[in-house]
Amino acid sequence: MTTISERDYGTPARRSDTLVTLEIDGMTVSVPVGTSLMRAAAEAGVMVPKLCATDSLEPFGSCRLCLVEIEGRKGFPASCTTPAAAGMVVRTQSERLQQLRRGVMELYISDHPLDCLTCSANGDCELQTQAGVVGLREVRYGIREGANHLDAVKDESNPYFSYDPAKCIVCNRCVRACEETQGTFALTVSGRGFDSRIAAGQDEPFMQSECVSCGACVQACPTATLQEKSVAARGLPEHSAITTCAYCGVGCSFKAEMKGSEVVRMTPWKDGGANEGHSCVKGRFAWGYATHKDRITRPMIRAKITDPWREVSWDEAIAHAASEFRRIQGAYGRDSIGGITSSRCTNEETYLVQKLVRAAFGNNNVDTCARVCHSPTGYGLGQSYGTSAGTQTFKSIEQCDVVMVIGANPSDAHPVFASRMKKRLREGARLIVVDPRAIDLVDAPHVRADYHLALRPGTNVAMISALAHVIVTEGLVDEAYVAERCDAKSYAQWREFVARPENSPEALAAETGVPAELVRGAARLYATGGNAAIYYGLGVTEHAQGSTMVMGIANLAMCTGNVGREGVGVNPLRGQNNVQGSCDMGSFPHEFPGYRHVSDSTVRASFEAHWGVELQAEPGLRIPNMFEAALAGSFKGLYCQGEDIVQSDPNTRHVAAALTAMECIVVQDLFLNETAKYAHVFLPGSSFLEKDGTFTNAERRISLVRRVMPPLGGLADWEATCRLSQALGYPMDYAHPSEIMDEIAALTPTFSGVSFARLEQHGSLQWPCNDAAPLGTPIMHVDGFVRGKGRFLITQYVPSTEKVTRKYPLLLTTGRILSQYNVGAQTRRTPNNQWHGEDVLEIHAHDAEERGIRDGDWVGIESRAGDTVLRARLSARMQPGVVYTTFHFPESGANVITTDNSDWATNCPEYKVTAVQVARVLQPSSWQQAHRRFSEEQAELLNHGR
Repeated sequence: MTTISERDYGTPARRSDTLVTLEIDGMTVSVPVGTSLMRAAAEAGVMVPKLCATDSLEPFGSCRLCLVEIEGRKGFPASCTTPAAAGMVVRTQSERLQQLRRGVMELYISDHPLDCLTCSANGDCELQTQAGVVGLREVRYGIREGANHLDAVKDESNPYFSYDPAKCIVCNRCVRACEETQGTFALTVSGRGFDSRIAAGQDEPFMQSECVSCGACVQACPTATLQEKSVAARGLPEHSAITTCAYCGVGCSFKAEMKGSEVVRMTPWKDGGANEGHSCVKGRFAWGYATHKDRITRPMIRAKITDPWREVSWDEAIAHAASEFRRIQGAYGRDSIGGITSSRCTNEETYLVQKLVRAAFGNNNVDTCARVCHSPTGYGLGQSYGTSAGTQTFKSIEQCDVVMVIGANPSDAHPVFASRMKKRLREGARLIVVDPRAIDLVDAPHVRADYHLALRPGTNVAMISALAHVIVTEGLVDEAYVAERCDAKSYAQWREFVARPENSPEALAAETGVPAELVRGAARLYATGGNAAIYYGLGVTEHAQGSTMVMGIANLAMCTGNVGREGVGVNPLRGQNNVQGSCDMGSFPHEFPGYRHVSDSTVRASFEAHWGVELQAEPGLRIPNMFEAALAGSFKGLYCQGEDIVQSDPNTRHVAAALTAMECIVVQDLFLNETAKYAHVFLPGSSFLEKDGTFTNAERRISLVRRVMPPLGGLADWEATCRLSQALGYPMDYAHPSEIMDEIAALTPTFSGVSFARLEQHGSLQWPCNDAAPLGTPIMHVDGFVRGKGRFLITQYVPSTEKVTRKYPLLLTTGRILSQYNVGAQTRRTPNNQWHGEDVLEIHAHDAEERGIRDGDWVGIESRAGDTVLRARLSARMQPGVVYTTFHFPESGANVITTDNSDWATNCPEYKVTAVQVARVLQPSSWQQAHRRFSEEQAELLNHGR
């Protein structure tokens, strides 16, 4: 095995249909207009020496190492900043060029430590490499004589990388990466001339600056100035493999760089379709959880949750779980057990769990965590467009003129895509933000929203109706598009509905809290500003009218003609790495893989023929139904793979009571999470580094996940599911996940062209991928909607039943933070805790003052469902009357106070609207105290059995 090398062409590729032809070192070269001489030479196989240039950044021309000679032109221009022109004759090698390059390199080395043999970048240092390329053999001056920077103090404040200014050559690549790639502008060059040095923030340690630790600067650095601490500790990797990140729904491609079975570092893969060489702090650095001491690597069983755990073999654990499930079905009936699939597991593993439930359990009681996040997306877009997924690629935003972000915070939840978005906004695209909070995009470095519609939580549908009202009544509808692409009857009904006076911005201002003139301005901009794209998140779906809002967004895009080409579309930003895939694979109780209803006899027959078993025609239980049935005594067994429903689902007390009422809960996970504390069987899970498979990201991109280390528990998740199925009497015989994907492709029309071999060949594929689209489908609905004609749907605003009262006068909404992920099981076991070590309650200064609350005070938050205690943080991001928290730490109890209100169509919980009261307190809540005792007891029971 060897490391995978990436060729650096020095400057970015240019797009143009016009080519220019020139001569470089005697070779004829043709390149697009605008291409630099450096890139033109590289494409011809000639690598010009360079230090400040890299093909992920615009040319800068500071290092003076890439000088060339051009016939008929005086001097020695920098090849990185000189565009190729027709008829040029260029020389990259001559005696004079060699002398100049050696002189430049000598100056660099004269103020650089000569510790190459002990340097952590030895063998991976561009300065070292280029010194050899130019033939530098001596340094005549400067070393330890005269002024230098060799004693500059190293900054070790960041947990993941160090900054050693003594090794800095001030090439500016890190500064440019922070600006151009990441868009944070946290780095700058301080001082002038010889005193120039890179500074973070206001010349402060990295951890105290605005740096978000995305790693772009480390990736760009040509020396050991910015260096991963993991490389310094372990040395350079010996081999590598391309894989896919297991955090958010962006689905970044990474190069896992290894020594044996040990990860040395994760570097973003520049050929990755979703990220193109960029990353965030989680994917780039927060992979240490995979080998954390808390990992449980032996199967365990116990009779009751008050009993100590007992470590057993895989065979005994599987046999015990199967025996218990069969016992329960014998006592309570076929429908008394079910399963929950994971959006953190692969497509192949998710497919097997739903197959296990349908074929081995004999029912349709299967659901997934998408129930509590994006199930309204599946329902709403399916009703409007005919398919349950977003319409675009992430790259599509490069052609966008107006961006509307609704109920999403990309900077924190989807940071790599946020960087793409910010770049387009800096280039001139306009921005509309619809969110109760002033998220980062409202006012970020060199980015400012044209309109921030700071609506009250729970009034999304009123807002979308008001926007549509303006577009319809002011004659801004793309009537030609609608006439050609959409259902005329549904359009006429919708048009009449939204044009009613009661749907005007003025009429709805009292509900939304947003001035009518802002709504009208935003609507006009969206309808007339050119290519307009909507990006939305859980602030849309996690509402009682989540499905209605998704359909309202679909209506808005259709009526303005913003579906079916580059730069437009409806784009749900999926929260977890494989939320899209878990839905695609048939994880809902009413659907087979490919979103086909279980009642469809033709579809059911195809699965029955392939699986060799009769399948049920009636939908099974959703997760909330499972809980209710458990409390009613009819649902007694659960197989839960890779989900923590106790921490992530609403009304924690209700969930815990339901689990306590069950007789056999099998949890398959990496750690003893909150749900596992109620389990009777624990099966060790495997991280993304320990298995092969695929993930499907938010843009429908299917990417390979490659095993780079053996499963610490002995089996990958798919292998454990197969064993459980075998023990239940239903054989599942697969030698490799590629065979599972072959079965998926055989049974699922939208995946029929997908295979591991084709993914190896093309890197990734976006479904639908079949005979009609053998290379996949980057943009959906190009020539027509999947359902035929686009369908407009009435979106009547119905106020949430969760209302503020004298007892509960504030509205709580929830979200995520950059450094933590979902329930935090992974990120809490990494140094990311140094950025966000606890969930806090953000509150506006006015609300805090009324309650005598100061920044940092402990405050009690009480709702009709329960109460908890968090530390208060006064925040200008909040509007008066609204408070906000995250849910990354189990002890915070954020979901103790969320209610069981849910979306009318999908049962997606209304996490975003909870009426609460906030007051200063001196001690944890009663639930937190009980939770601490229970957790301590469960830890003792775990230790007793290990």
